[in-house]
Amino acid sequence: MKQRFRLGVDAGGTFTDFVLAEHNGPLRLFKSPSTPEDGTKAIAAGLQQMAEALDMPVSQIVQNCDLCINGTTVALNALIELKGVKVGLLCTAGHEDSIEIRLGHKEEGYRYDASYPPAPQLVPRHLRRPVRGRILADGSEHEALNEDDILAAIEHFRREQVQSVAISFVWSVRNPAHEARARELVEQHLPGVFVCSGSEVYPQVREYTRTSTTVVNAYLSPVMGRYVQRIDAFFAELGAHSPVRYYQSNGGLAVGDIMRERAVNAINSGPASAPQAGLYIARPFGIDNVITVDMGGTSFDITLAKDGQTNLNRNIDFLRHRIGVPMIHVETLGAGGGSIAHINTFGMLQVGPHSAGASPGPACYGKGGEHATVTDANLALGYLRPDAVLGGTIRLDQPKARQAISANVAEPLNISVERAAYGISTLVNLNMANGIRRISIEQGYDPRDFALICAGGATGMHITALAEELGIHTVLVPKFASCLCAFGQVISDVKYNYLASAPMRLDREADLVTLNRLFREMEDKGHRHLLADGFALDDIRVHRSLEMRYLGQIHECTVDIANGVIDGDSVDAILQAFHRRHEALFTYAEPHNPVELVNLECTITGLVDKPALPRLESDDDGVAQAHDGFRAMLFDATGSWVETPVYRGEKLRAGNRIVGPAAIEEPTTTVIIRPGWQAVLHESGSYQLTRWAE
Repeated sequence: MKQRFRLGVDAGGTFTDFVLAEHNGPLRLFKSPSTPEDGTKAIAAGLQQMAEALDMPVSQIVQNCDLCINGTTVALNALIELKGVKVGLLCTAGHEDSIEIRLGHKEEGYRYDASYPPAPQLVPRHLRRPVRGRILADGSEHEALNEDDILAAIEHFRREQVQSVAISFVWSVRNPAHEARARELVEQHLPGVFVCSGSEVYPQVREYTRTSTTVVNAYLSPVMGRYVQRIDAFFAELGAHSPVRYYQSNGGLAVGDIMRERAVNAINSGPASAPQAGLYIARPFGIDNVITVDMGGTSFDITLAKDGQTNLNRNIDFLRHRIGVPMIHVETLGAGGGSIAHINTFGMLQVGPHSAGASPGPACYGKGGEHATVTDANLALGYLRPDAVLGGTIRLDQPKARQAISANVAEPLNISVERAAYGISTLVNLNMANGIRRISIEQGYDPRDFALICAGGATGMHITALAEELGIHTVLVPKFASCLCAFGQVISDVKYNYLASAPMRLDREADLVTLNRLFREMEDKGHRHLLADGFALDDIRVHRSLEMRYLGQIHECTVDIANGVIDGDSVDAILQAFHRRHEALFTYAEPHNPVELVNLECTITGLVDKPALPRLESDDDGVAQAHDGFRAMLFDATGSWVETPVYRGEKLRAGNRIVGPAAIEEPTTTVIIRPGWQAVLHESGSYQLTRWAE
């Protein structure tokens, strides 16, 4: 019997969002305050809300889910807060400092800043242990592995109570035998300690990137493993029919067994589903260029998709750690509803990056918070209903919001509470707009060519101001915007990325036998994973790509290639595709220059049935029925209050048009339509906001 539901759970810093998608039925949204100390508590609270709404036991809901999907910030938070485990590193003798030397310079933007501190090291110097033995670039053994060095390192790790061991030897991607033997010895002599090797985690050339990625994985995997174990056990106890799937940074799902071993793939687990959801929302409008923005309680996440394709990055510096594995490009700012406004040491107003979090939260939550936050400012400006209830549990307190703004911002600056609140709102809008510019303009994209997709519970109050600042004329706000990332999870496929390295000159004389063998091995591995996960062959898709460069270059560009056997004719087609791609990226090509192949990538996808978007009925009287009075709001620095109509979103129907200024209040979010904008509710359940006056 086909299960009735699909459940998406997005655990954020302030709220945990839930989407319960009913096949051929409605989408139901739920929220509960996040419980970072134990994620199952927030999930249990959300499931209880579902049980009450559906009049159905929690166990029956879970047993009627074909998939339970979890996006989590556990790995991200551990990396941000440096709360991973104690790691030891086994590396080729003489290369103990490669991870600290990095690429010989600081990150872009700080390269010549002498005051910029060195990056934090996840493995201190005394836990980086040298191992004699050497593999050459052609995969041959130049020096035998010295097992005494490994055993000595193991004893040192035992004394230091190391909880995880990373292994990264030079040229292990060409011959992993030394790493494999080192792993055997560590597992034999340090039972219970997590172990991972570079040739498994990131089997591609570039020693620093491979070592850094492996170390990050070793640092996070035990933390992620404990989390996965709790979540898996929680759902199993409720009778879940299939294993929980976890969202990966590459925009796909994976089972818990994979995530326990590859926590580095879960660093952007939470926000990585946003571009998938944004594209899905935009499809009924014929839009395939989208910038999805998600303002939650703690952060502001930005993703971009061009021509219907998500923006996938490799070899990036993430929180100053080089990560090689493919990740959805997410620009994250400390600009959420809980971001704290304060006067800095220069006497200037600053918003973020620190947040009041879920507890105590903004002052208006009435849970002991004393700092002024963005949510307090929105309440003081009239954007939020004074007696609103957030997340189903938190009743707002406007006097406490005004008191916090007065004490922390207005009085120090000798201005009114209203002007201070407007300053907080304006400053956070500018911060967010600059973040959008970084992911668009600085990457060669004009934001005016994109639609802005609203996600997150707090974004709707800022979305038209952001669009105005950036010159964007089309905004889409789904009714379920506050849970958009959870929705992105329930429409995503299972996806695995497999990597290999084969440095060679690419021409008709290249070693095509090796090239075909590597692709065949990656594809066989992916098929085995997905077949074991219950997918039929017809539901499995294979996507190949190569990282290539001109002879003498030090950076590659990724070229998609066709499936099937690679022969001489295929090589010619691949070279032409590379020249076109290089010209598109860098404005020139050099067809006369030899081309080098560096790395291979194979993405194996298991297609999952997608819940359909709702289809709303039309009713010309919807606007009148939805009107719910007026509320004074402030839209500029003049201090002039505007009596603004307020509409109940659940009473609006397809085709209804709202002209700004106005506010649309949905059960889990509020959309502020600034003067000069209008909103039309589409039958797919999204508001299309457009400029109608300059």
